[in-house]
Amino acid sequence: MKPEHIAIIMDGNGRWAKARGLPRAAGHRAGVEALRSTVRAVGDLGINWLTVYAFSSENWSRPKSEVSDLMGLLKHFIRRDLAELHQSGVRVRIIGRRDGLDPEIGSLLHEAEALTALNRRHNLVIAFNYGGRDEIVRASQRIADAVAQGRLNAEDIDEDTVSAHLDTAGIPDPDLVIRTSGEQRMSNFLPWQSAYSELVFVPCYWPDFGRAQLVEAVEAFAARERRFGGVAARDAS
Repeated sequence: MKPEHIAIIMDGNGRWAKARGLPRAAGHRAGVEALRSTVRAVGDLGINWLTVYAFSSENWSRPKSEVSDLMGLLKHFIRRDLAELHQSGVRVRIIGRRDGLDPEIGSLLHEAEALTALNRRHNLVIAFNYGGRDEIVRASQRIADAVAQGRLNAEDIDEDTVSAHLDTAGIPDPDLVIRTSGEQRMSNFLPWQSAYSELVFVPCYWPDFGRAQLVEAVEAFAARERRFGGVAARDAS
């Protein structure tokens, strides 16, 4: 059994650079290369969905120079890789808060989604300016507005209603969440969607993550028995 949807918390760029006596920007550049190879590897494995945590809503608190470097890398990634992703049949979707973004960034994100909207081979979801709690708050506001306008009855609100108002509406929940760098926490990443995800924590920093580590994580997933709050088949008798 392989996952339909893998989500990755790409962690450790700065520590990777520090360990090599390099500036943090070098770690972020190496991280982009790791992302490129991972997108290809996920496609080669026949996995339909990949979501990556590219930039959290909390990352704005980092030094301005680092934020500027990250924005530059995002622009470079979209401008350099979008044509290749499109030719490979990859559909790009962006989740996260859009209001308040630099107009150039907003335009590039829109371009990436519009150009690839009809692609169906694989799906790349980029979580940018994303925070899980913020996403749930914004979904709650949309639901409350629908109730206030009479388009929805409060007693009819259920899990499907909430899911339909999240940024990830129409996207299957991740089967497997991978975090690199050895840290073992979710960091406000897809809290609603990952309720029953399998978690794999990889010790290497993100720039060192490659096909071998991806395959190991997928094999670890395949060895697990997913119960979704139930009991294992062997314990049910």
